[in-house]
Amino acid sequence: MGPDRIRRVAATGLPFLLAYVVDLVLFVRLRDRLPHRLATHFTGTGQANGTSGQLNFFIVLTALMLGLGLVWVLVSRGVRGLIVTGWAVAGFCCYLMAATLYANLRTSPELPLWQIAVAAGVAAVSAAVGRGLSRSLRSELPPAEDGPVERLDHADGETLGWARYAGTRLMWILLLAAIGTALVVLLTAGWQPAVPPLLLGLVLLLFARPCVTVDRRGLTVSTGWLPWPRLRVPLNEVERATSREVDALKEFGGWGYRVRAGRSGLILRSGEAIVIRRTNGRDFAVTVDGSADAAALLNTLADRQGSR
Repeated sequence: MGPDRIRRVAATGLPFLLAYVVDLVLFVRLRDRLPHRLATHFTGTGQANGTSGQLNFFIVLTALMLGLGLVWVLVSRGVRGLIVTGWAVAGFCCYLMAATLYANLRTSPELPLWQIAVAAGVAAVSAAVGRGLSRSLRSELPPAEDGPVERLDHADGETLGWARYAGTRLMWILLLAAIGTALVVLLTAGWQPAVPPLLLGLVLLLFARPCVTVDRRGLTVSTGWLPWPRLRVPLNEVERATSREVDALKEFGGWGYRVRAGRSGLILRSGEAIVIRRTNGRDFAVTVDGSADAAALLNTLADRQGSR
């Protein structure tokens, strides 16, 4: 593991370690003033409706912060966008755990909903710190390679189209892990700490099965569940389309919707992808099986439109 890789791993795990240390120090300092059983479950109005022992609170705190940190390090692989998101999640969880401790210093513990807004503010500040840190990380991308430019045989007037889902098994595993974490935290620590993993699960669910379509409108990538958000490259912006192998880390710096110098795309894995050279000189890539057929069809449709 090179020095740059070590710095990326450290930047990814640091926010969760800091959040754990802050909450742990606070727990130790307040322990003698806290009740034997802590209010950890709260209703929508902020009233306590469930308790947990101090040992159980410590176990949940440790599992939540260090567990999320480990998952983030393994999943993010030093991707800048996920580093920033990790800082936001760590800040959000850190504040809610601290607010829960301070709420238990009162005779009638309460955790009103405005605390969520404050936690979101802390998350925003933490994300800004993570963004500043991630900018200092070096990002070197290799030049892109061109694949063969193919075309599809077709009859005049024939209607052509192609569609395929581009999901990966890893996305579904992460989705199940996020939802499972949310349920465990919900049952043991209340709904507030369960919000971050639940939101992560909802985001993963939305983007776990994107649909890639090639037709007379060009190339379209949608979530597969909802009509929006979606990405589209119209035919009049297609200079050529090719199918080739891409390396998610080396070429795009990670997974997800990636924007880099001279290129962008929806990169869910390393492997087969359709790569479009747009008329503005930038490349747009989507990792999907059957990309050779999609690229050939896209070239054919672009030629057909240009001949009219």
